[in-house]
Amino acid sequence: MLVLLHRQRWYMGHLLCALTVLEVVGTLGLMIYALLVEAGNLVNLPNKRIGFYNFCLWNETAGNLQCLEVSDMQAMGISWLGIALARVCVYICSVISFFYPLFLANVRCTDKVKGWRVLLIILITKMLLLSGGLGIFLLQTSPWINPSDFTGGFLALVGILALILLQILTVTIIKTILIAYQCFSCS
Repeated sequence: MLVLLHRQRWYMGHLLCALTVLEVVGTLGLMIYALLVEAGNLVNLPNKRIGFYNFCLWNETAGNLQCLEVSDMQAMGISWLGIALARVCVYICSVISFFYPLFLANVRCTDKVKGWRVLLIILITKMLLLSGGLGIFLLQTSPWINPSDFTGGFLALVGILALILLQILTVTIIKTILIAYQCFSCS
């Protein structure tokens, strides 16, 4: 009976670990796409390009996109500090995401409950940073963006949020299984 439970725990642990690795790879892939390939642009249309580094609108007289300077954006009611804060939050999340696999590998090797708690804290921090940065950015730029304007960069960031939520769920399950197994082993 004990051997069967140990084997079941081993299979479950490896399955959850594989799921966690796939979630991390998906998050990193979407992060690279959203912030490098799309250059942080949430809207990338022929008549409008709005992102963490660009705010370009169609100029009727010139017949092309005109990228606005900070002073122009402030005149339109967009807080440069808000945009900078949004950018910092989203890009800090990306830095944490690139180092997260190192934390995951360390915790996976030690298999300690405290390590999984640290991973959970890191994931919640990533979730707060990304959703906060995206929310601040959208609040600042919402008068110039229609929901149908969003392109791949925005969808990738929303996908990242979904994957982080899934990672939180997976890490919580792993932590719960470890605690249950430790309690079972003690009795």
